[in-house]
Amino acid sequence: MQIGAYSFGDTQLNPDGSSRSTAEAIKNLFDAIVHADTVGLDYFGIGEHHTVSMPASSPSALIAAAAAATTQITLGSAASIISTDDPVRVFQQLATADAISGGGRIEITAGRGSSVETFPLFGFDLNDYDELYAQKLDLLLTLNNSQAEHVTWTGRTRPSISDLAVVPRPVNGSLPIWIATGGSAPSSARAGRLGLPISYGIIGGQPHRFAPLANLYRQSAAQAGHSGDNIKVSVATFGLVAPTKQEAIDRLYPGWVNLNLEMGKLRGWPAPQRRDFLAQVNAPNAYFVGDPDDIATRIVELHRHLGHMRHFFQGDHGGLPQEYLLESLTLLATEVKPRVQRLLAAK
Repeated sequence: MQIGAYSFGDTQLNPDGSSRSTAEAIKNLFDAIVHADTVGLDYFGIGEHHTVSMPASSPSALIAAAAAATTQITLGSAASIISTDDPVRVFQQLATADAISGGGRIEITAGRGSSVETFPLFGFDLNDYDELYAQKLDLLLTLNNSQAEHVTWTGRTRPSISDLAVVPRPVNGSLPIWIATGGSAPSSARAGRLGLPISYGIIGGQPHRFAPLANLYRQSAAQAGHSGDNIKVSVATFGLVAPTKQEAIDRLYPGWVNLNLEMGKLRGWPAPQRRDFLAQVNAPNAYFVGDPDDIATRIVELHRHLGHMRHFFQGDHGGLPQEYLLESLTLLATEVKPRVQRLLAAK
């Protein structure tokens, strides 16, 4: 079981509640990735958002910088919003990061985008949501599967490519490409048919209820003739680890309130209630917030339902102090990870 973290960037807050610099948020995120590598985490994913509170708008830039500053950790986009990006540039940028890393540590996770701010920002029509994703995913896979630098591709949502060089090539010929989904059955079936690994982003409810989706994914893969190491599941959830469960709850709650107040203004959500937060921080619900024993036990229990091979956590949102994030990353690597390994070995 690989243990990791992910982030969209987290802009710190001043005592009066005003936002600090988004540039500081990016530097904090970079420092957190380097720290994660140092303490021994397996994976760090950089998501794509374009808001003041979550300013990690360019995962590939951060991944390239982190590739040069780390030695062991796997780095990936979590996710790249390919519906509103250019797959050629996504591929080139992450293949460049792969070259910087020495090869074998860079992944692409291709997502539709749970937030829609990229559509007006980059001049796309939200009504084209499905076609944009399908066409651009096809282009990304064509680029990745090419055996040569020159590529040909024809589609409707982007100008065609006719025997043009797309460079650099990844060190090992191709990059791992994952499909990201928040719980869509069609996305699970698509990933299986394509023979691609799948990453479930679970932000609420009871994660074990994703088991039928994971089964659908594996069944779809088998029906399409896919098997082997590429058929695998990862899970991303909210999560923060502290020496005690109460400390973890007290540290995460203020940022959870800030995040839900912000998203409520954008999406019409009701005001956040502490009881709703507390309902999610205990098993079998979706917030992995607690001490190392609690978190390790819950990961292994979820593995019983989903059979996932990687679990990674977002804890830095709503202005979480950087020192709490760094401590959580340390505990994930040095306390949670070995506990998970022992519990799985015992089963």
